[in-house]
Amino acid sequence: MSSTPIDTDRSTSAMAHARPDLAAPALEETVAAARQLAQLFAEARAAVAFTGAGVSTESGIPDFRSPDGVWARFDPREFTYQNFMGSHEGRRRYWALGRVTYPIIRAAAPGPAHLALAELHRRGRLACCITQNIDGLHQRAGLPDDLVIELHGNATRARCLECDFACSRDLLHGRLEEGIDVPECPACGGIVKPHTILFGEALPRTAVQEAERRAAAADLCVVLGSSLVVYPAAYVPRQARRAGARLVIVNLEPTPLDREADLVIRARAGLVMSAVLEVLTSADPSPQGG
Repeated sequence: MSSTPIDTDRSTSAMAHARPDLAAPALEETVAAARQLAQLFAEARAAVAFTGAGVSTESGIPDFRSPDGVWARFDPREFTYQNFMGSHEGRRRYWALGRVTYPIIRAAAPGPAHLALAELHRRGRLACCITQNIDGLHQRAGLPDDLVIELHGNATRARCLECDFACSRDLLHGRLEEGIDVPECPACGGIVKPHTILFGEALPRTAVQEAERRAAAADLCVVLGSSLVVYPAAYVPRQARRAGARLVIVNLEPTPLDREADLVIRARAGLVMSAVLEVLTSADPSPQGG
């Protein structure tokens, strides 16, 4: 992976077209920051992306923690792992929530940030993506499944907690639509649970270990659309920074790690990553990843 000098103004017109609401000074500042990020990608040997809800809100999936998000309508204290495992009523409430949220996830298409990251990987510019999201949009955009580390699981899959039978979430959602309030395992009738992490549930050990390994080996960590307030997942970018990686944060709101970052960009992830990809393409149009 070669380091290609970045010297282009092509991203300015594209960004102006995408965000005509931006005032000229803000636009120029964001474009300049996108060029800086493109240069960092060009210089990196092991770039890692860390993505949060802000990447998927551009695909129409609401941020659960936003003022008009899911937790504004449902009490998150009712949706703990302990409640799910402890009673039929706890599972009924969970599946009632899932009946609302899963169709939104299922209908969503990869947004500009998902597509840009997949293309960066194809060009040999991205080693992997560590995500807090559960929607599977990184894979649908084209990132290989083994290079997407899902710290909070994946809402499109489910498994039985008793016989380990695995199935598609679509199958279980069909049961809900038929009027069954708590789907059971199709194989043994046991408790079946979506492959997502509930409040009070430990993160998957394998995913955490792989994320830590990738963070320790990274020379560039780019945070996209994460407020970095949900732990332990939010430790990953901090670990990368302390291991020597350059840290870039692209988020609309401030984060606790802004002071440690080499570059902070207050803009939408999709807007910035599309501009980064355009800059890299103009500087080196031939993919390096084959």
